[in-house]
Amino acid sequence: MRVLGISPLDKDATASFMEDGQVVFACGEERLSRVKLQDGFPHRAVRMGLARTGWDPLSIDAVAYAFFDGEGETSLLQQALAEDARIHASDCTRASLAQLRHASNNGYHLDRSQRIPGLPTEESEFMPRKFWLKRTLYNRTAASSFLDWHTHRHFFRQGVRIASADHHRWTRELLAGLREYGLHDRLRRFHHHDSHAANSFYGSGFDQALIVTLDGYGSGAAGGIYLGGALGIKLLHRFPFPNSLGHFYEQVTSALGFKPCRHEGKIVGLAAYGDPRHLKDILLERFVCTQGDIRMRAALNPLLSRVLSARFAKRDVAAAYQHVLEEVAKVTVAYWLQKTGMRNVVVSGGVHANVKLNQRIRELPGVEAIFVYPNMGDGGCATGAAMLVFSHNGIRPKPLDNVYFGPDYSHDEIENALRRHGLAWEEYSAIEQQVAQLVSEEYIVARFNGRMEYGPRALGNRSILYPARDPAVNQWLNRQLGRTEFMPFAPAAMADQAQRLFNNLSGCEKTAEYMTITFDCTDTMKTACPAAVHVDGTARPQLVSERTNPSFYKVLRGYNERTGIPALINTSFNMHEEPIVCSPDDAVRAFLLGNIDYLAIGTCLVPHPKLAENSRRRELSRTELAYA
Repeated sequence: MRVLGISPLDKDATASFMEDGQVVFACGEERLSRVKLQDGFPHRAVRMGLARTGWDPLSIDAVAYAFFDGEGETSLLQQALAEDARIHASDCTRASLAQLRHASNNGYHLDRSQRIPGLPTEESEFMPRKFWLKRTLYNRTAASSFLDWHTHRHFFRQGVRIASADHHRWTRELLAGLREYGLHDRLRRFHHHDSHAANSFYGSGFDQALIVTLDGYGSGAAGGIYLGGALGIKLLHRFPFPNSLGHFYEQVTSALGFKPCRHEGKIVGLAAYGDPRHLKDILLERFVCTQGDIRMRAALNPLLSRVLSARFAKRDVAAAYQHVLEEVAKVTVAYWLQKTGMRNVVVSGGVHANVKLNQRIRELPGVEAIFVYPNMGDGGCATGAAMLVFSHNGIRPKPLDNVYFGPDYSHDEIENALRRHGLAWEEYSAIEQQVAQLVSEEYIVARFNGRMEYGPRALGNRSILYPARDPAVNQWLNRQLGRTEFMPFAPAAMADQAQRLFNNLSGCEKTAEYMTITFDCTDTMKTACPAAVHVDGTARPQLVSERTNPSFYKVLRGYNERTGIPALINTSFNMHEEPIVCSPDDAVRAFLLGNIDYLAIGTCLVPHPKLAENSRRRELSRTELAYA
């Protein structure tokens, strides 16, 4: 049986090809269009998938999609709007606003004893002062529970109108796209969160598990709780929209000057520097968590986060939102663990891109193992929806063994790209040893090898590698690549050496292959790889074995043999705000623009044309940082 999964068309449009319950090809449209989180029908990904699999479109038995049609989604939104008005009173945020007044009048002081890279001055720690009209609007809303609630209802009604129009447009676009392949009559639609539940449970390989899905919005819900077992997945509870931890975190991302649905990871990194105690009670008073449910008061009023960002330092605002996210999720998951008696937890949905939250769930009493679906956002719904088709037809989808589901390229294609750009190279049959040697000599090496990764993480086949010994690398290399981050680079580590580096790995070995969870670091890790350890003593590793990626494991083993250190920095191979590279031409472009020392592409090793000049500039940058 062959199934084509299409992810929601609103962002990160992805095509997933599955045969007899197994993924054979999957790729996000962004990697081919070169537009981050590309929306719309993923024609490029579908065409490439057909070419790489050799499938005739008419051999596809079903097309799976993780939203209902425009009418269905509109009905669910309208139900959510009515339910929200029914359960909350217009003064429901009175206690929260009282906490805000207390925090604002209590002599707030920013503790800058721990400096933040990228925020060098006290002024940079705060958002720029807003125009007087905005300040007045924010302050009046913050002073009145009535205005707080009615602002929320205004944005909710507006959001329903916009979302309804969008879902009708995506319905038309999806059908039009499928008609081009003769597949419009094979479409199967599923509840959005059921697709998240399916990819996390079936991808895990667990025989049974508690399934938790949390995101911004999906088919009238913001998440769900399921049981996974021999008979498939069973719904236990849905968290109705707008009680959304995803929107909650998107609001603070926007309020602190970043792009929601893209830069939430920056908030996670920034939060570790802050003190949540200043503001957490303001936010906790907005949640009601009873009997395993999550309810939020005035959930869609974005002005609260803007008031907080106008009055308090970025780090403390971020810390409060991260703390409350973790606390609400922990209370809720703990309830369902106790109720079901489950010991394995699997999670999916955009909220679970939050690696610290995933660690907190693993640390809950009674949890023995956790699995985070590697493509946890909506891009992963293509595979989840396709898995539901198989499950409904009596075929149990296969667990993930790796996520190298994207395209690979021939030696001729690689050489042709190098020639087009006038680059010189040398060939090595054992190029992994050359890479290990160069990195041990503190050269930056971009690695392009084999099939591209599926999902948001670079896992060794489209990665930039460097030693994790110098903490300043997080500043100068990000600057070189045009990035701004508050979380350090992630490490790739030899799986058979991981117990030396990370605490509490038990039950997380599989999910740690995908860089989806943080761990507290051992003293050995802190000493050997300080550049990959965050200020809170955690790291988000990729554990690499001969089974998961034999070639990348050779690089790590070679580096370990030369240095005695079994881990390297592994950051995505791309320029800032661009998708991870896909093709040889993408790789060459990012290599040249990023002034990376060497490109290891297939069996070809390419020195940068300005290698000596780049090395001199780097030393100057390091010196500047040392004296800053």
